[in-house]
Amino acid sequence: MSDTLHTHQETASHGHHADDHHHVHAHHKETFISKYIFSMDHKMIAKQFLITGIVWAIIGGLFSVLFRLQLGFPDESFPILETFFGRWAEGGRIRPDFYYALTTMHGTVLVFFVLTAGLSGTFANLLIPLQIGARDMASPMMNMLSYWFFFAASIVMVSSLFIQTGPASGGWTIYPPLSALGQASEGSKAGMDYWIIAMALFVVSSLLGGLNYIATILNMRTKGMSMTRVPLTIWALLFTAILGVLSFPVLLSGLILLLFDRHLGTSFYLSDIYVAGQALSNEGGSAILFQHLFWFLGHPEVYIIILPTMGIVSEVMSINSRKPIFGYMAMVFSLFAICVLAFLVWAHHMFVTGLNPFLGSVFVLLTLLIAVPSAIKVFNWITTLWRGNIRFTPAMLFAIGFVSLFISGGLTGIFLGNYY
Repeated sequence: MSDTLHTHQETASHGHHADDHHHVHAHHKETFISKYIFSMDHKMIAKQFLITGIVWAIIGGLFSVLFRLQLGFPDESFPILETFFGRWAEGGRIRPDFYYALTTMHGTVLVFFVLTAGLSGTFANLLIPLQIGARDMASPMMNMLSYWFFFAASIVMVSSLFIQTGPASGGWTIYPPLSALGQASEGSKAGMDYWIIAMALFVVSSLLGGLNYIATILNMRTKGMSMTRVPLTIWALLFTAILGVLSFPVLLSGLILLLFDRHLGTSFYLSDIYVAGQALSNEGGSAILFQHLFWFLGHPEVYIIILPTMGIVSEVMSINSRKPIFGYMAMVFSLFAICVLAFLVWAHHMFVTGLNPFLGSVFVLLTLLIAVPSAIKVFNWITTLWRGNIRFTPAMLFAIGFVSLFISGGLTGIFLGNYY
């Protein structure tokens, strides 16, 4: 009996030491680089997206200040501008081509680098594992790569500001033939190539992130958390990721064809072009083709920006009204309806391109249909507030302000969508 007890004690002691040994190895000391730079922790990656997004918001905002200075005081000269920008602001006035470059970079930075990567990258990474009960994302490595492709895109885009011919200046939509012909303007030379490369890297980042978010939400929810129990924030981020995965590759294909037209002599977007009175050899292309490819991403992009916000607002209003969101399933189905309709309305950005009137009327109808799921969301938000025990916290005030602004903007859409 004594021998048996002694053997059990030795076994327990050995097991205890093995556990200690395993514990030491499992919690190895992280270096600064592994913890803060090449981190695979979803919370740290969210902070990286947030900080990079804030930096881009400041840069993009400064672009806006510069060209609005020119708009606000068209007859004034500001010598300090020449000090900073040299030949781009000779005599203290912004040159017309530099003005175009500023508006192009401002639009690109704010739409893609701030409102897409900065918003979705931050909140999807931070909230998805926490709100579904997962330890981390489905693939922490893909998550890390998603940020670093975004960072690489940022470096390339910033670099274009410092080249001799200046950054891209064909508008944030970079319509050809202006963007396809290097001889068309200074901003159509190397700066346009930098823009295309940066956006290609950005698309890779978005795809890596989006696929990761989808896989995490569908496969890694904690026990008992069915899809009908997840917070609306998670539904919104899921639909946002699906929109990005389906639409960004279309933009990438359009940009690759644009590169071919620029450097390989193809004619996807070019036909019957004259530059300085000289006819170019390009025939058979269509500049309208690029608009279709661009806006097939461009309109879902609007919802990629606003859907996460809708999810967050739903949660904030529910919590601060101290009651569940009104019509949970209706909110989910309205998100789904917006997601589907987002892919069916892109040509309402192209009403002035000579679009067939019948086809235009179809896009008008589909555009107006988006008012239905949007109205469902508004009524459910208002009903959530109705007779709630409301706390007017800063978050709640912003959420209510969002709903108010969404109503105002949505009503204008009914009229604008009809103008065809």
